[in-house]
Amino acid sequence: MNEIEINHSTDVSDLESSFAERLRSLIGDGSVSAFARKVALSESLIRKYLKGSEPSLARANQIAQQFNVSLEWLATGCGYMYRQAEVVDSSALALARALVTSAVQPNIAEHDQLTIIVSVYQHLRAHKKADGYLDELAARQFVEHLIDAKAG
Repeated sequence: MNEIEINHSTDVSDLESSFAERLRSLIGDGSVSAFARKVALSESLIRKYLKGSEPSLARANQIAQQFNVSLEWLATGCGYMYRQAEVVDSSALALARALVTSAVQPNIAEHDQLTIIVSVYQHLRAHKKADGYLDELAARQFVEHLIDAKAG
């Protein structure tokens, strides 16, 4: 009887990245400790995920929301990395707009004002606390820095 050899190996380049690899891409050059604090999970749990353990749906969603990435991409590697535009943090956007509108000089072009609003929005999202707290004081200082940079 002839045996047929089946090759079960798969070319690594054809495989989608693992959860651990996608997690590493979110951590980037930062520390695992800082990442864990930002997503409000223990450092040991993040290290476990980096070694290949898969998170629960709730924990994966917690990470995805904090980094504004698609849960589908984080969990499976499929789809777009970043969430689509309909996932806008309304409170962060409203605060960014209010801070910039109240601080901007009339001689700054509308395009530059919009650029500053987007920058402040991104700053607020990046520094948003796990409980949803938006640091208005830090954002106000960031607005002043951006306006000074535009003026200078």
